[in-house]
Amino acid sequence: MGVVNFIIQNILTQASITIALIAMLGLVLQKKSVGMVISGTLKTLLGFQVLSAGSSIIVGSLTYFGEIFTAGFHMQGIIPSIEAINGQAMNELGLGRDIALTFLAIFVFNIIIARFTKWKYIFLTGQAILWMATMTTVFGFFSGLRGIVLILVGGFVGAVFAVAMPAIAQPIIRKITGSNDIALGHFCTIGYMFEAGVAYIFGEKGENKKSIEDINMPKSFEFLQDTYLSVMVVMVPLYIITAAFAGAGAVDTGSQHYLMFAFLQAIQFVVGVYVLLSGVRLLLGEIVPAFRGIAMKLVPNAIPALDCPVFFPYSPNAVILGFITTTIGTIIAMFVLPMFGLAMILPGMLTNFFAGGTAGIFGNAVGGRRGAIIGGIAHGFFITLLPALLVTIFNQMGFINATATDVDTVTVALLYAWILSPILKAF
Repeated sequence: MGVVNFIIQNILTQASITIALIAMLGLVLQKKSVGMVISGTLKTLLGFQVLSAGSSIIVGSLTYFGEIFTAGFHMQGIIPSIEAINGQAMNELGLGRDIALTFLAIFVFNIIIARFTKWKYIFLTGQAILWMATMTTVFGFFSGLRGIVLILVGGFVGAVFAVAMPAIAQPIIRKITGSNDIALGHFCTIGYMFEAGVAYIFGEKGENKKSIEDINMPKSFEFLQDTYLSVMVVMVPLYIITAAFAGAGAVDTGSQHYLMFAFLQAIQFVVGVYVLLSGVRLLLGEIVPAFRGIAMKLVPNAIPALDCPVFFPYSPNAVILGFITTTIGTIIAMFVLPMFGLAMILPGMLTNFFAGGTAGIFGNAVGGRRGAIIGGIAHGFFITLLPALLVTIFNQMGFINATATDVDTVTVALLYAWILSPILKAF
């Protein structure tokens, strides 16, 4: 058991190590030289770590932005956090071992399903699998499941989502990337498909479809065609104006003037985007060729399902548009949903950027600029509605004023609560 716990806690939950080991396996299966195996493994590890470093810089900047946003516009409500639910489940309910084993079961079931069905996707976003394992374990526990049954049911349900979500998104991913080499492994996919559906209905079609990436700038503004400069032009005013509303005392900025601090945090955000996209390029250059070994030997035609930032370089303007429109949608939902007796859910800037940005890519690919704008606002409302529906259920379970973010895991929780729970209790 000690060895299993070590593997789960120190390898499988570390996405960079997991992906590097899978890349190494793929290269070994292709009978590459020792030098090429070492090189490919280490470059995969390095690429993912660079991607993670970029994400961490963005997270730090957005955490600050979330604080001044809340302070500046005097908002009070529930901030969705699967991390808090995970902590309470492990510490107060004693479900740490069950969550860890369910995590492992999802991984194993994923490989089995990919091997013996037409769904050939291997879900490689370890953190997302951990949150899915948390949700299936918690809701399975409150449905009356215990022991090995709790682990196997949660593992199977999580694995079905781990292969079904990439499969559902793949037709649009092929349109975005122009190939079938990689898939999307992120448990916000129902939200992405929701935006794509709205974009298809209300967006531009056929020859009228204009991508947000194809904006023709006047000569004096051609510098905005540079991804990083265009991001900077959007984020700097957004940060400074929000900081101005929040005032000097909202966040501790040390001896630095609060507006200058906001300006530098906006620049830090752009730095994070630069680092993240550099990591993506390095990672993709290694993982896709390495994965062919697995496809040839273990799971024929296997496709790696990777985290959402991997797709940001394909449509960077749509990422920023998706972030802004999703934030607008979450603000609208924050005020509208309490009118119908639901909890007030505060906009989560991290979710709005990573999930909203990815959804923006989907909306732009399906419905052009108009589709991305209308779809993005609808997406923001949608990803606020589902966590609001979950609050009441969590309250009944003892998780007071708590809810989760990623809509696929929220959907699993709602399925357990409304469909599986009554069936399981009947037995």
